[in-house]
Amino acid sequence: MSSRFTIDRFGAQGDGIANTETGPVFVPFTLPGEVVTAAREKDRATLMAVLEPSPLRVEPACRHFGECGGCAVQHLEAGAYNDWKRDKVVEALKRERIEADVAATIPCPPASRRRVTLSARRTETGMQLGYNRAHSHTITDIEECPIAVPEIVAALGTLKALGGLICKTAKPFHLSVTQTASGLDIAATDSGELVGAARIMASDFVAREGLARLSVDGEIIVEPRKPAVFFGDVSVSPPPGGFLQAVAAAENAMVELVAGHLAKAKKIADLFAGSGAFALRLAKKAEVHAVEGDGAALAALDRGFRFGTGLKRVIAERRDLFRRPLTFKELNAFDGLVFDPPRAGAEDQSKQIARSDIPLVAAVSCNPATLARDLAILIGGGYRLKSVTPVDQFLWSPHVEAVALLEKPRKRR
Repeated sequence: MSSRFTIDRFGAQGDGIANTETGPVFVPFTLPGEVVTAAREKDRATLMAVLEPSPLRVEPACRHFGECGGCAVQHLEAGAYNDWKRDKVVEALKRERIEADVAATIPCPPASRRRVTLSARRTETGMQLGYNRAHSHTITDIEECPIAVPEIVAALGTLKALGGLICKTAKPFHLSVTQTASGLDIAATDSGELVGAARIMASDFVAREGLARLSVDGEIIVEPRKPAVFFGDVSVSPPPGGFLQAVAAAENAMVELVAGHLAKAKKIADLFAGSGAFALRLAKKAEVHAVEGDGAALAALDRGFRFGTGLKRVIAERRDLFRRPLTFKELNAFDGLVFDPPRAGAEDQSKQIARSDIPLVAAVSCNPATLARDLAILIGGGYRLKSVTPVDQFLWSPHVEAVALLEKPRKRR
């Protein structure tokens, strides 16, 4: 049975929230101020109809919106959407009692995401390939994806056929697909062991279709062309399934912010360096000490440096910064630092940075909550927060990246 709801505000995940006598009810695909009918089940409801739409409601860009769980807020006007992303950063800082100059969100254009992770499953009617529906394990079989680069969208049929060749399980599995300069790089996980004739067929298919690489659970099955991404003008071949910023334009915007802040630094530490998105660009003007816990990513960074041109020295150190952060004494050897940790943030490392004398620090994060926590630690150690810039590279999702720039006066010796 459906009920009538008035949507009062946005939730953290992009759902509309209606306040009721029995508590808040989350109604996906609605906007604040709207009056809707929805079928309620406990604290969630399925939208049935929008009776009084918000003036900020727009036509979704994708035919799958509302069924596919990949996007949460395609129905929100672009300016209000970018303000919402900025507000997520502002509110996270407020919770830590941080006053900051938060810039406008750097927007993310459609058709720009160079890496997507698709769900796949073999069914009685054939292969399914797409994204899970929200709060469900059901896969929405997609025919388009307006967030992904055209090269990935054009290959959806090819990817579904490849999924059928490598599928050796009755369970759902994932295909991470990355656009590179040499073709699509496909990393499958949990698709089952690929051996014998099936391995040969999959390898032949990859070569025939002009794909760059296929790996299964980290093992390279075939690599007709080594995948190549460029960090500035330095070519790097990331490991199978390795981390890569989702949108190249967003990565460039973050690098520009970081590099501008660290422009006067001569020795820079890059912590959680990955495959070198920051380090190999910063090395054009400064020596860089790149620290990363993932050996394959660090090896890719090191190869990029050794085959790059016009770079100052880059030292690559493998180190688990969660278990063994760089100490403040080690950090005092540098006059600039950038750190870009996973969603969990870098609490222990931030405590060491806070004790250090590094004058220029740039913090990059995909989680406003842990970023705010880490910034509070740095501010408590004497750093001044100059600016925070939200960067959207997760279009129409509730996630947002941010770059924070800090400085600390040098102690007189």
